[in-house]
Amino acid sequence: MTDSYYLISDLHIGGDEQLGRVDFLDELLSFLRTLEASDEDAELIINGDAFGLWEFTDVDGLDKFDALVDRYPELFEQFEATGDRIPITLIPGNHDYELAAYPEYVDRLAEFNVTLRQEVSLTRNVGDHVLYVEHGMQRDPNNRIPDFGNPYANPPGYFVNRQLTSRAGRLSERGKFNWLKDIQAVTPMTQIPAWMLSNYFYREMSPWLRYVSAPFLLLFNVGFLYVLAFALDATGLWSLPMDLIERFLGLFGPVGLLVDVLLTANLAVTLLLILVAIPLFVFARDVRKTLRRFGIDQPDERDSADTYLEGARALFASDPAVAVFVYGHTHRPAVTEIDGRVVVNTGTWLKRLRRVESAFGVFPPVFYSWYQLNYVRVSATEDGGVAVDYELVAKQAPDEETWFQRLVTPAPKRDDAIPPRTVVRPTGEPSEADAESDPSGR
Repeated sequence: MTDSYYLISDLHIGGDEQLGRVDFLDELLSFLRTLEASDEDAELIINGDAFGLWEFTDVDGLDKFDALVDRYPELFEQFEATGDRIPITLIPGNHDYELAAYPEYVDRLAEFNVTLRQEVSLTRNVGDHVLYVEHGMQRDPNNRIPDFGNPYANPPGYFVNRQLTSRAGRLSERGKFNWLKDIQAVTPMTQIPAWMLSNYFYREMSPWLRYVSAPFLLLFNVGFLYVLAFALDATGLWSLPMDLIERFLGLFGPVGLLVDVLLTANLAVTLLLILVAIPLFVFARDVRKTLRRFGIDQPDERDSADTYLEGARALFASDPAVAVFVYGHTHRPAVTEIDGRVVVNTGTWLKRLRRVESAFGVFPPVFYSWYQLNYVRVSATEDGGVAVDYELVAKQAPDEETWFQRLVTPAPKRDDAIPPRTVVRPTGEPSEADAESDPSGR
């Protein structure tokens, strides 16, 4: 029996133009070389979205695989070398769903010692227990494959990706900061409008326009109170607040006069925005209702992790032998212990974005770039338990934020740390894992 299983997911390697850049290639090669040099009886499982096949729009079919091999020869050479030492097993995700639809991919990947399993999930024996692995797209309404294995059974996310993500890869280099290529790092997708607005304001907007608008945005919150005081005074309900504001500003002479002019201008802009916002709100609400009817947009009533935790609980209840439930897809790494078992999200090797709200006025939020490269190791312990080791691969965060972005936002907070080791000792009668799911036959 295999002693340990290494799991990674959501590499998203490949795609049109700028999407083809792999910022973590050196780290991935180093990880694969470490497995090649190890004398451990192990298996590497890539649980979906290894490749960005959806992101190719200028080539079709197996030509996409040829493009991958031509573009990343060192990676496929290392796959072959590592796969000669330990088994490498790959299951499709949604972005490389074509791997599940064409049997020719099985043979092509086998040339590089990678075993492709054209299945939604697989299981492995870990001591007396079972490791369950899936990508996770089948639990996502926007990316669920309705007829798994059918090459034409593409979910709504496929069409959004082809029209949005791939186009972003082709256009990204035209921007001042080449930022559109990071659209895959924006999760959930509902954050994309805010992310695009943020990058337009801080990166693409004409500098003179940005700095002219900055005082109005900075004073917007104060201006809102000014609007309230003005309304009370204009209607004759209460003139004291307006009198106090005018007296206070009068203490500062010309500077106070300038602030008064800005607040008055802000008043006019605010009233105009309110008038424009009313019809826009009605329109946006109707658009969202239409998108929901087509299943493209879902109300964000709960954290997406809840869906997977519920799925894991159901699996644990139906099969007490399952000790570890592994998924990816959401790009949010996590290790969660539930009733003596473990739910693992394998995260992503793509750049991640952390949203930070402005500390002043109503400036757009800033999306700080960082990396959380990781892999998970699952193994049996000597006392009959199962250990889940979460390992980080060091990679420095890119210094991509402008001085103005750093000026208007506080320093981003780090996410909660994931425990480096979690050991569980599930109770219940173990059941046999599917022996055919182990390509090594062990």
